Formats: sequence, structure tokens, C-alpha cells
Amino acid sequence: MTTDAATVTSPDRITWAMSELFSHTGGPALIGATTGSSRVTLTWEDRQQADFTLSWLRDHCPCTECRHTTTRERLYIPLELPEAAPAAHLEDGNLVLTWADDHVSPFDAGWLRQRQAGQPTGDAVPARRPWAEDFAPARVAHADFVQDAAGERQWLTALLRDGLVLLEDGPLADEEVSRLAERIGPLRATNFGARFDVRSKPNPNNAAYTAIGLPLHTDLPNWRQPPDIQLLYCLENGAEGGESTFTDGFAAAEALRERSPEAFRLLSETPIDFRFQDDTQDIAWRAPILTLDHDGQLLEVRFNNWIRDSLRLPLDQADAWYRAYIEFWHLVHDPSMRLEFSLQPGEMIAFDNRRVLHGRNAFNPNSGRRHLQGTYLDLDLLESRLRVLARST
Repeated sequence: MTTDAATVTSPDRITWAMSELFSHTGGPALIGATTGSSRVTLTWEDRQQADFTLSWLRDHCPCTECRHTTTRERLYIPLELPEAAPAAHLEDGNLVLTWADDHVSPFDAGWLRQRQAGQPTGDAVPARRPWAEDFAPARVAHADFVQDAAGERQWLTALLRDGLVLLEDGPLADEEVSRLAERIGPLRATNFGARFDVRSKPNPNNAAYTAIGLPLHTDLPNWRQPPDIQLLYCLENGAEGGESTFTDGFAAAEALRERSPEAFRLLSETPIDFRFQDDTQDIAWRAPILTLDHDGQLLEVRFNNWIRDSLRLPLDQADAWYRAYIEFWHLVHDPSMRLEFSLQPGEMIAFDNRRVLHGRNAFNPNSGRRHLQGTYLDLDLLESRLRVLARST
């Protein structure tokens, strides 16, 4: 039932603050607002309409009583649903609601337009894009990354979209990987430290610190929360061999889903044990090789053969799991899905450790020096940094 209506014919559109930093400037003005027992129907000057429930509108009031003035955090607690429709009027082409308790809620027309049902969020973070057969990672110059917001945005966008990006023409400076990472946020420390050196050394506690070849894998699946993003900065690479290898684990998993649905189901529904242990650490976790969200979409790949712990499955399930694992192994190592190249001194590769598998060919430590420095970052910080940069353009 309609209880109140307001219309104007030619409003002057003035943007109102909405207690947040995401831009909502521009867009058409409102020319109509009709309130009912449970919702408000809005009409913009281009004749587009949208409904908003009364409970949603009351919950999203941007006034200083309902939002903290400096943190922008919500103060209003929605413990009761509005029982009476508010009075509505339009001002400056925007919406003003006066509730039964005389509380006034001002809403910007552009802000409401962005949040109508079915409207894209407008997030600067790109959707993941699977690698095509001719995929090559984007390359961003070190100088562009550190001196230009556009270069940093290009690097972040490629990394979040493709899961892999190269930075090139950087200085041969110790700890440069840390300086670059700290532009994004704090380093993610693990049992190998916040920043680690990848080179052959005596008495190693990890295969990366040897000269042997490393099959494709993800790092630290034995952690409850494995690192999201890995950065590897090349300082020296004069040894024979040691080419870096990468494959899109999500693309390989989707190929498995299409080709062998039962194998995909087993790897996504069967938790197995991962474990790292040395003289001072014993870190273990149990999870499937493939993790899906509630819609069945891939969230992460945990794939690391040398730190798989004992397989604790019933006898009648073990062989089926091994067959699925072998099939996935061959897919991720298929040359048609794998990139292989040598990192050059001054180059840094960054990749999504929970999507992209990485490895390297064996190298001869007696033929030259090979030294990479690495660290990890949280995905949330990369997405945050890209959103902040997007606000400034």
C-alpha cells in the first residue's frame, strides 16, 4: 500500500557524502520516491526504477548517529525492523527519509544507484582469468612500479587477474624484494622468516635450498592458512639450468573436472595430511588438494608432493585417490599448460601461491652462482592497495 509519495521534475543534482571513500559522484538525479509498507520505490531521471527494503535503508543510514564520523564504521544496530513507512522527500535530486521516531536518513542518488539489486559492485579488483594456450605474463618495469601509480596498478591488476606477473630492470640490491613488498603491506612471516634466500646451502631443511629439480607445487600447504602471494627477486643466476616453471593450477583443475569428474570430486572432497618437520618445527594441517567455495568454484590448490604426510584413508579409498592424484599430476606437468623461463638478475616474479604452481629445473651449483630472495604477502593487502590506487584516479 502506498503511504507517501514525492516527485520533482528537474532537480539540481548535488552529491551528498555517504560516510565512505568509494566514489559515487555523477549519475542521474532522483525524480520520484514512493514508500510502502516494506519498501521504497525510487525513480531516477532516466526513468530507471529500483526497490529498496525499509530495513536495508534504515541499516544503511549514513548520518553521524549511525556512522562514526572518522572511522566510517556502522554504529546503528539493526535489532528491530521498521514497523512504519518513513516519509520521503527529494532534495538536490537525492533522497531524504524521516522515520516514525523522527530520525532522518539522507541518501545520495548516485550511491543508491550503485547499490540497487543486480548492480555490479564496481570493484577495482579484476576477476581471475584462466591462462590461454599462448599466455605470457605481463611485464612491468621496476621504475614504473616504484615511480608511477599507473605502473603499480598495472602490476597489481595483472597479478590478481592472471596469478603471475614479472617486474623487470630492477637494481641488484640486497633486500629489494622486501622494499617492493612493503609498498603493498607487511611481509607475511613463516617458519622460514619474513624474507628468505633461495640458494643451495649445506644441511638444508627444504628442497628449495638444494640444487635438485623441484616439481610443480604450492608452498606451505601444511599451514592452516598458506601464504597467498609469493615474490621471488633474482639477484644472481649464472648457473647452468635452474629454469623456473609455472602452471595455472585452476586451469589444470578445471580440465580435470571436465575430463574426470570423479577424480575431481575425490581431490576436492578428500582431506589429506600435509606436514613439515625439522629440528625446531612440526607444522601440520589436513585439507583436500582442491578447495571449492559454496558455489563449487575453486578457491585454492594445495599441491606439494614432498610434504604430503602419511595417507590416512580407508583401504577401499586409497587406490582411487592415488589414481586421481596421478591424473592431476600429469595435467599440471603437461608441457602445453606449463611456462618455463630463466629469471634474469634484476627480475622479480610474483604469483598467487594458492592458484599458480611453481617449480624449477635442476641446476649445477658448480657452474655459477644462483641467488633469489623471496617473501610472501597477503592477498587482502594487494586487493586493498589496488582499491586505494583506483580511488586516486
